[in-house]
Parts: sequence; C-alpha cells; structure tokens
Amino acid sequence: MPTDSEILRGEGLSKQFRTPRGSLTVLSELEFAPARGRLTAIVGASGTGKSTLLHILGTLDRPTGGRVLVEGEDVFRLSGTALARFRNRAVGFVFQFHHLLPELTALENVTMPGLIAGRERYDLQEEGRRLLGIVGLEAREDHRPAQLSGGEQQRVAVARALVNGPKILLADEPSGNLDGPTGEALHELLDHLVRERGQTTIVATHNDRLAARADAVYRMERGKLHILR
Repeated sequence: MPTDSEILRGEGLSKQFRTPRGSLTVLSELEFAPARGRLTAIVGASGTGKSTLLHILGTLDRPTGGRVLVEGEDVFRLSGTALARFRNRAVGFVFQFHHLLPELTALENVTMPGLIAGRERYDLQEEGRRLLGIVGLEAREDHRPAQLSGGEQQRVAVARALVNGPKILLADEPSGNLDGPTGEALHELLDHLVRERGQTTIVATHNDRLAARADAVYRMERGKLHILR
C-alpha cells in the first residue's frame, strides 16, 4: 500500500509484447517504490526492460497489468487528455539522445514544454534562463543545438525536463552518448539537482560511476527489480 511519504509506486507491473514467436514478457509483476527526493539507479543488461519500466512510470507506455501511483493517484485511470496534462507537468524526461529541436535556440527548447502547458511566455523565459544558469549555460541561451557540444545539448535537455517543475525526473541512459569527462559533468549535475533541490530522480544506466552516486541501486533481471543497496 502507498504511504504518505511516497511520491511514486509501481504495483504488480507487467508488460508483454507480441512477437512472431509468441508473447514476450519484459516485466513480471514488478514492485517499485523509489524514495522521494533521492537518486535511484536501475542497472542491468541491455534488453532486460529498464527503458520499458521508465516509459511506463512516465506514462509514455501502458502496462499490461498492474498500476502506477503518483502521490496515491492511479494515473492510468485518467482520461487521455488528463494523462497528457499530467505527463507534461509532473514528469520530466531525459533520454540518451537529447531530441532538441534544431531550429530553436537553447532557451526556446527549454521553454517549449511550458508553452505546451499554456504558461505565460514571459514567466517561462525567466524560468528558462534560471534553469540554463543552473546547468551552466546562461551564456548560451541564443545558441542553436548545432552550435553546442554534445554535453551542452544534454544539459539543455535536462533544463527542458525541469521547466514545468516536475515531481519526478526520469533519465534513460542520460550519459550513454557522451565521452567520459562530459558524462561525469552530467552526473554531477544530476547529483546537484537531487542534493540541492530535492528532485526525485530515477535513472536507468550502464554507467557504474552514475550508479555509485545513487542513494539506492536496483538490478533489473528476469522482469523484476532486485535491490543491490
């Protein structure tokens, strides 16, 4: 059962996919309740379901069975419109590839989710500049993605994920496309967001250095999560 202190809980989560050879089970009655305001890492071999779990927790995909509770609310009971609104406001996503819009500046990319949410442009620009400052890119707000390094683009993606003040930040292999020093800088940024801002953050990663920074580490294996520490 959920507790008052929990921000997120996955209960009995199952996910099957149809394949030419029959049904493929990726998640099997999985239970997951990460701590509020902490960094939680999910590790495991490729293809074990880490990304699938993050997509379900973030409501980008639906489970075959089970439910996702955010502060006690069963989010998949929401209507399609309400679920999209929830996703936009309550969940921030950072993927391995930044998916920035090439024709927009860094600031415009950061503020885009807020515009979709119907927020005032002036307030959004102020918030966007504040977030670019947090990720160390206050001087690059007018640069387009092609004018930024890979690490800078990923930091813009982090700022974009935070612009609507999400309850939960989900990161899927966020440093997987970065070199060692650049990836470590991103790890430090994520760690800062948790320690200084209390941002509840869940990362799926193969990177041992990122996992070492986490407050809790789970291994995905055979459709279930096993706590390592």
